Amino acid sequence: MQTNFTEAQLRDPAIARSNEVLRACVHCGFCTATCPTYAVLGDELDSPRGRIYLIKDMLESGRPADEKTVKHIDRCLSCLACMTTCPSGVHYMHLVDHARVHIEKTYRRPLMDRLLRRVLAWVIPHPTRFRLALLGARIGRPFAFLMPDARLKAMLAMAPKRIPPVSRNDDPQVFPAQGARRMRVALMTGCAQRALNTDINDATIRLLTRLGCEVVIARGAGCCGALTHHMGREAESHASAAANIRAWTAEARGDGLDAVVINTSGCGTTVKDYGHMFRNDPKLAEDAALVAGLARDVSEVIETLAPEGRTPEALRVAYHAACSLQHGQQIKSTPKDLLKRAGFQVVEPADSHLCCGSAGTYNLMQPEISGELKRRKVATLEAKAPDLIAAGNIGCMMQIGGGTDLPVVHTVELLDWANGGPRPPALDD
Repeated sequence: MQTNFTEAQLRDPAIARSNEVLRACVHCGFCTATCPTYAVLGDELDSPRGRIYLIKDMLESGRPADEKTVKHIDRCLSCLACMTTCPSGVHYMHLVDHARVHIEKTYRRPLMDRLLRRVLAWVIPHPTRFRLALLGARIGRPFAFLMPDARLKAMLAMAPKRIPPVSRNDDPQVFPAQGARRMRVALMTGCAQRALNTDINDATIRLLTRLGCEVVIARGAGCCGALTHHMGREAESHASAAANIRAWTAEARGDGLDAVVINTSGCGTTVKDYGHMFRNDPKLAEDAALVAGLARDVSEVIETLAPEGRTPEALRVAYHAACSLQHGQQIKSTPKDLLKRAGFQVVEPADSHLCCGSAGTYNLMQPEISGELKRRKVATLEAKAPDLIAAGNIGCMMQIGGGTDLPVVHTVELLDWANGGPRPPALDD
C-alpha cells in the first residue's frame, strides 16, 4: 500500500511504525475471510482491510478522528485472526493500537460513552473494586430491564452466580518447589481473574510447584495493562505495564527468573509486546524487552516440564482456542497436546479460528455483536457433545459460560487434576 506521510510526521515513532505496517498491506482481502465482525455485519469497513483504509486516511491527514472511523475501529475485537491469515505479514495489532490512542486523544465521545469507558478503566484492573462492582451487579440484575442502555444491561449480566472468596495465594510470596527445583518462575496473578475465578491461579501454583517450579508472586505486579491499552488509554496502560516490568525485573536480577508465567492469554499477548510498547523509553526499554522475553503462556512452561499424569476420568473436552493464544501468541497445538497426553478426549468446534466475542471489554461495549458471536461459538462447541469446555483465557470462559450449561474450566485446572490435584470445582457446580 502506498503511503504519503511527510518527513515531519515520520519523525514520530508511532507514525513511523504505522507507516511500516500500512506499506506491507497489498489489499488482497484474505483477512476478510477470517474476520468475525465482517462475518456478522458484512460491511467492508468492519473488516481489517476496511479499517486499514480508515486508519491510513486518518493518520496521513493528521486530522482528529471522526464518528465514522471511531464506529468501525470500536467494532474491532482485536482478535488478530487477520494477522494469522495475512500472507504479507501485516502487523495489524500495532496499527489498530496506534489508531485507538489517536482516537482517544482527538475524539470527544458522547457523554455516556465517556462515563462507561472511564468506569471500566477505573474498576476492572483493580480486583477489590471489581469485586465490589460485581456484588453491586448481582444486586442490580433483577432490575436490568429498567436500564435504557444495552451496555448497562451487559454489565449487570456479567456478574457470576457466585463471587469466590479472596485467595491468599495471590498475595506477594514465594511457593517452594516440591522436590528438586527445576525452574524459578514469576506468576502473573492478573486483575479480573482474581475477582472472577480464583481456582485458576490456585491450580497453576499447585501444578507448577508439583512439577518442580519455585513460584514467585512478585510484590508490585498487577494488571498487565491490556484493558486500558485496547481503549487507547495509553498513560494508564503504560503505568500498569511499567509496574509489572519493575516488579519482575527486580526478581530476574535478584534471585533470577526462568520465565514469567501467564495463565490468561489476553494478558500474555500484551506482556509479550512490552518490548515494543516501551521501545522508545530510555528508562524502561531494556527492562521491558527482558520481561517480554521471559513471558510464557502457562501451557508453554508445562510442556517444558513434561508432566506424566493421567486424568482420573476419561472425559470428552471441547477445546476453545482463545484468539489471544492462537492468533496473538501463535500457540495452537500445545494446550490440546497436553490435554491429550493427560488422557482427555479433545474435540474442536467448527470455525475454531473465530472469536467468541469476549475480547476484554468488548462484550460490555458492543453487546449486540458480542452476543451473536457468543451464540455461534456456543453452538459449535455444544455440537461436539462434550462433557465440558476448556479454554486458556478467563474472558472467554466467562463469555462462553454465560451461554451454556456445560462446565467451563481452564486448561490448567484439568492438567492439575490429572497430575494429583483436586477435581475442578466447576465440574461439580
